Amino acid sequence: MLVNLLAAGVRSGTAILLASIGEIFAERSGVLNLGVEGMMLMGAMTAFGVAHQTDNPWLGLLAGIAVGGLLALLHAFVVITLRGDQVVSGLALTFLGAGLSAVLGAPLVQIRQAPRLPSFPIPLLADLPVVGPILFQHNVIVYLGFLLTPLAWLYIYRTRRGLELRAIGEYPAAADALGVNVFLQRYAYVIVGGLLAGLSGAALSLAITPLWIEGMTAGQGWIAVGLVIFAGWNPLRAALGSYLFGAIRRLPLDLQNLPFFLRNPQFGYFMDMLPYLFTIVVLIIGSRAAMRQRLGAPAALGIPYVREERE
Repeated sequence: MLVNLLAAGVRSGTAILLASIGEIFAERSGVLNLGVEGMMLMGAMTAFGVAHQTDNPWLGLLAGIAVGGLLALLHAFVVITLRGDQVVSGLALTFLGAGLSAVLGAPLVQIRQAPRLPSFPIPLLADLPVVGPILFQHNVIVYLGFLLTPLAWLYIYRTRRGLELRAIGEYPAAADALGVNVFLQRYAYVIVGGLLAGLSGAALSLAITPLWIEGMTAGQGWIAVGLVIFAGWNPLRAALGSYLFGAIRRLPLDLQNLPFFLRNPQFGYFMDMLPYLFTIVVLIIGSRAAMRQRLGAPAALGIPYVREERE
């Protein structure tokens, strides 16, 4: 049972991981994006619809990624060029994504037959006891998450571009004085965050739960945002947290036939609530300026950069 639980946690946690890494890039550049949930919903709906129409899950995957990037571009224009409030813009993006996906995806709700991304066990490694089923018997999106996590960490902490990314999120005026194009890089990283959020949504509808229903993300975008704070803006910690959240979300399903659960069904609802309760607590804690400094939040997070005000 434990092996199945951990394997399911890795599988379902991958969507949260992809969205979290995208949000880490955006927030490291100094831009807060609370529209992850909306981008995931649009990515999931678009990917499923395109895959159904073309009978090609890879085209659906690309379409979902593209939609996430376009929505992120809209957010970047509002908060970077127009210097709009990042919280308001992100919330508006969530409402926009949720509403559009519900309306445009209504004809897709009845569809139960659509191509899905392939799953395949890795030869030799899949046969290992315990570790094999947990890590090496998944679909291609899970392996992509395995690969992306260390690459994101290396990029942020071990490359010159990563140093510039951290600089524009900590002290953009100093980075600008050294010749770093703060505006261009913030645009780029917000769009990267949107592409990964779209990929996360596409993973949900094409691999993890291959179907489309309204609101199918069920708050996972918000979990991803909270997880960024919990992980200290570190992709490796985000991976551990994502798989833990995935296992916690799967746990009530695995325990539902136990006598204790049959006698106390309310406990199952409590277990379902835990990931979202934890997310709310993390967001409340992370909203306090003093606590953000302790957690290691980028100093310029949420603050529009105005070159004329450079000191």
